[in-house]
Amino acid sequence: MCWARSENKRPCLKFSELTIKDSFRDLFNPKVEIFLIMYTRNNLNCAEPLLEQDNSLNVNFNTSKKTVWLVHGYRPLGSIPSWLQNFLRILLNQYDVNIIVVDWNRGATTFIYDRAVKNTRKVAVSLSECIQKLLKHGASLDNFHFIGMSLGAHISGFVGKIFQGQLGRITGLDPAGPKFSRKPSNGRLHYTDAKFVDVIHSDTDGLGIKEPLGHIDFYPNGGKKQPGCPKSIFAGMKFFKCDHQRAVHLFMAALETNCNFISFPCHSYKDYKTGSCMDCDNFKKNSCPRLGYQAELWKDVLEERMKTSLRTTVFLDTTGITPFCTYYFVLSVIVLDNTMKDGYITFKLLNQLGRFEEPKLYKKNKSFYKLQEVKILAQFLNDVVNISSIGLVYYQSSNQQCSTCQYSIQRLMLKSLTYPERPPLCKYDIILKENEEVFLNPCTCKPEEI
Repeated sequence: MCWARSENKRPCLKFSELTIKDSFRDLFNPKVEIFLIMYTRNNLNCAEPLLEQDNSLNVNFNTSKKTVWLVHGYRPLGSIPSWLQNFLRILLNQYDVNIIVVDWNRGATTFIYDRAVKNTRKVAVSLSECIQKLLKHGASLDNFHFIGMSLGAHISGFVGKIFQGQLGRITGLDPAGPKFSRKPSNGRLHYTDAKFVDVIHSDTDGLGIKEPLGHIDFYPNGGKKQPGCPKSIFAGMKFFKCDHQRAVHLFMAALETNCNFISFPCHSYKDYKTGSCMDCDNFKKNSCPRLGYQAELWKDVLEERMKTSLRTTVFLDTTGITPFCTYYFVLSVIVLDNTMKDGYITFKLLNQLGRFEEPKLYKKNKSFYKLQEVKILAQFLNDVVNISSIGLVYYQSSNQQCSTCQYSIQRLMLKSLTYPERPPLCKYDIILKENEEVFLNPCTCKPEEI
């Protein structure tokens, strides 16, 4: 069924609000009902049916614009997804698109998870029939962007398979793991289901899937144990849902804020944590891929990587409260000799308000060898703009400390990775002593070094 409930007077449509009673009823009388609820900037506060009962297209639906399909997941208690209204508001505030909310609550509201899993195929077939009608009205598969949460991610994948991968984009927000992990590509979301598939994994040790599925797979905070989520089962349902839903809230935060959720290509979270993965030179404009709606800016380069079987898994760390954003800088150091090979550097930045910002450093016991560039990845909780001073300290790793020794740095370069358009800052010919902090006033780097 592709039409949504409507009457002559055209009331505003509502998402099906079910209760735990409906989960009980489903035990004896299972049903699947699908309603397509449409929002545009013309009807932001009053949802309308996408197709009327005579299959005519809603006048507010613009076939030349991008269409975003929002597909929810398993709803054992039948409630409306808590994130839905916010998601609609943020998306339409940023982009002039058609939004279709796929309401399959009657089909997702059940105590029997396996039944909801089986229903995902039925929902996909029903959606494909509705899409065929839209295509007859002049819509384009290339303009369709499916955003699926949990089971909704796999529904999106099944729709994509029906149309042989010709959908424009699928975004999987923590695709469901149970009953889908280690399944063949035809049994779950897969990168061949659309021209571009991006996936955010936030609960890989719980309700989400661990395997990479897309052209690019984001693993915030390693893909599990999200900061700010309850660690005790005594927190109730939030203990089970918080990590899983974080993917949705990160996607929304990336839409709503001007923060770039840059992410680092890496083989594992462990390697990322040691600062081994800072090189994004193989990506567009030497910039690291970004989580969220902006991910499609890297579509072309990711497709090229897929042709050579290079699957792209990327990692980032976030805070535990909205808007979740952190700010990455990289400090590049070139030393003049080998005397610093057994040490390490820490630094902090003086912001425009006259306060020092201390970063989290992704340390690895890298050796400083003569005229070799060493990069130190740093994460700040606050953005640092108009940097007036860099506080730098050198420490010897070994027990052989030397209070009179001097260590020479040929060049130091500081660059924002979160905002790569900002010009990097440099300082040349620096002398350090062990355990002594020096304050440097950087300037714009020489053009040939940028």
